[in-house]
Amino acid sequence: MKKTMSSVAAGLLLIAMGTTVSAEPQIPAAYVAIGDSLAAGQTPNRAIDSGYTDLIAQELTRNQPLAFYSKSLAFPGFTTSDVLESIESDEAKELLGSANIITVSAGANDLLRLVQATPAEGALSFGEIQADYALNGARENVETILSELEELAPSADIYVMGYYFAYPHARDSQKQGTAKQLEQLNAILQQQAEQAGATFVDVSDRFGEDAVELVPNSGDVHPNMNGYQEMANAFFDHYGEGFQVEDAELPELAPVSFEEIQQMQEEEADEGEGTQQQPASEDASSDDSAAKPSESEELDYLAIRQALPLI
Repeated sequence: MKKTMSSVAAGLLLIAMGTTVSAEPQIPAAYVAIGDSLAAGQTPNRAIDSGYTDLIAQELTRNQPLAFYSKSLAFPGFTTSDVLESIESDEAKELLGSANIITVSAGANDLLRLVQATPAEGALSFGEIQADYALNGARENVETILSELEELAPSADIYVMGYYFAYPHARDSQKQGTAKQLEQLNAILQQQAEQAGATFVDVSDRFGEDAVELVPNSGDVHPNMNGYQEMANAFFDHYGEGFQVEDAELPELAPVSFEEIQQMQEEEADEGEGTQQQPASEDASSDDSAAKPSESEELDYLAIRQALPLI
């Protein structure tokens, strides 16, 4: 009888708290970030620095034990097909098998590579048929990604990150079409997350369509540190009470350019350490707008496969 009363009381408590209930924190946390340039921490100025994944890991260490953190499966330019391929390697399977928290950023490059942005004119254009085709492909790939993660990381809570409007500098008259496509992408990600029993993390409301202070470079779609802070805190809205990345906790900027990353790789290759590295591709290193797909080239950025140190 006591058990029955306890269950009823717990149910009433949940109702009183509302329908959104934070997940129980994983202790110790074992966090793996997978996905595209946002998961990797690309800055608005073609460099890699602390991004939302690093801020999540940092906040975890401030509040609880952190067993490990890796963003070695995050890479600028990754489309959903690239992300799917990246989690199927033996190295990735071992890493994911040890994770109990996984964030997924995948889908924007499928769509934004089709957007033609002219910053000087504030203009945006894209082919609607091609965009619809890309969104359908992203839907199928995300469904497969989440299905495979369920098998590869059976102990992990999976969080699917949504996307913000990436062109706040465009003229208002030019925003509607692209904004609608990004809304459709977010709807797809939310639907697939819910079907897979994962958590969808909406970040769009934190940015809106005019967040030039968070996406400061009119010729680039990546956020600054404050933008990544918003994304990290959107994650913590779902993770547990009391977790919040405060302004005073933001790390000092320490960007590493793609050219510096390539130089480090070449030096490492000259010293004979590890396997032979491939040079950075033009697509990944010269991106001034949306990160472009890897187009099946072997890419390996040192700063991404080695997680940046936490403060």
